[in-house]
Amino acid sequence: MTRLAPLLQPLENFAARYPRALTGSVLALLGGFAVTAFGIAPLVPNPNELPKNAVVEALPALALEDQLNALAAHSQALRRFETTRSGDTVDSLLGRLGAFDPEFAAFLRQDGTARQLLSGRAGKRVELSADAEGKVQQLIARYPNGTSEVAGTHFNRLIVDRSESGVLSARVELGRLEPQVRLASGSIQSSLFAATDEVGLPDSAASQMADMFAGEIDFHRDLRKGDRFTLVFESLTADGEPVPWGQGRVLAAEFVNAGRTHQAVWFQDTQTGKASFYDFAGQNKRRAFLASPLEFSRVTSGFAMRFHPVLQTWRRHLGVDYGAPTGTPVRSVGDGVVEFAGWQNGFGNVVHLRHGGERSTVYAHLSKIDVRKGQKVEQGQRLGAVGATGWATGPHLHFEFRVKGAHQDPRAIAKASETVLLPAHARAAFQEQVASAKTQLTVAATLGPGVTGAD
Repeated sequence: MTRLAPLLQPLENFAARYPRALTGSVLALLGGFAVTAFGIAPLVPNPNELPKNAVVEALPALALEDQLNALAAHSQALRRFETTRSGDTVDSLLGRLGAFDPEFAAFLRQDGTARQLLSGRAGKRVELSADAEGKVQQLIARYPNGTSEVAGTHFNRLIVDRSESGVLSARVELGRLEPQVRLASGSIQSSLFAATDEVGLPDSAASQMADMFAGEIDFHRDLRKGDRFTLVFESLTADGEPVPWGQGRVLAAEFVNAGRTHQAVWFQDTQTGKASFYDFAGQNKRRAFLASPLEFSRVTSGFAMRFHPVLQTWRRHLGVDYGAPTGTPVRSVGDGVVEFAGWQNGFGNVVHLRHGGERSTVYAHLSKIDVRKGQKVEQGQRLGAVGATGWATGPHLHFEFRVKGAHQDPRAIAKASETVLLPAHARAAFQEQVASAKTQLTVAATLGPGVTGAD
């Protein structure tokens, strides 16, 4: 700037003495630019006046015979899906799949790897590709992996292939189960199981939903016709196909029982790693005690006076009896320590658990005991199975709850048991998850009864 100052000084003096002259000079200069622009504009061609050329080219069409030959050479592949059934044979399964291939059927019967298709438990998901004549090109069967290290996260994929030269081969691969978020809604007409089956909800999701609200709803006695539920859950898929044996997690649920709305969301604290179901206010749904030691059953005798079926006298019933088939899993209603596990007179096979606060529970008439004295157990852990041992006229579970040795109504104890609040540091993340859960539950309710994807 210091170098330019002497050069600009004369210009400043001129502008001060002759302002009008300077203004006129500037306007004249701008006017010159405008004239130049108007002079150039007519030189630009008008697009509408530009010449247009049409190019027409005939495309040769294949002769009709050539087109028919091309269609004949194109192979048609038919894909069908089925599930193996108990008592299936190679012929019955291939028949349901619409495949008529004696060579392929013989290979399934003779090859050691291919025979896994019908060995073991039924329920394998089968996908088959065949040509228009029913000749099988490929068969894929997906089923649970029994290895404890990967069970629940992976599946087996049995592949039977036909090569281009026509040679058949079989192999088994390990695939990873992938979660897919799904929505469901329904209403109660008779029972929870009937309602969830009606809408196609997996049994694992129905059981988790019952566990979520077990401290508030007795699903044996409190259900009413017209009760409603909506659900957001993960369905595990194998190669994109939902599988009935995939144990996905329930992410959020709403249950309207007798006009009262119960809500819950699955939340994991990233700081502590602990996860549980909470209501939308942040209160843990996991009470100290579950309402029932069985996931589903019916109460055959409550905590009241009854006519004893064996002693044939009226006596006060100091527990609750649950009718269920032999072998039905029995779970602990709360954390505790096994005080006794074995045979005890009229109780038959029985387990006594000691809990905090001078509380204890009793599980009697078991067909099988899966714990031992002194063992620590967690809420929901399997203790044994329903049976009819001891003084029992049929398979059922006799369940007692005692406080300082005095018998109490188990259902009343469960509803009054303490809960745990969400830690303060997790509040923000929890509220974000609740907002998402509310949106998904609203969508599930508007879709009507059934199960659908959450895309």
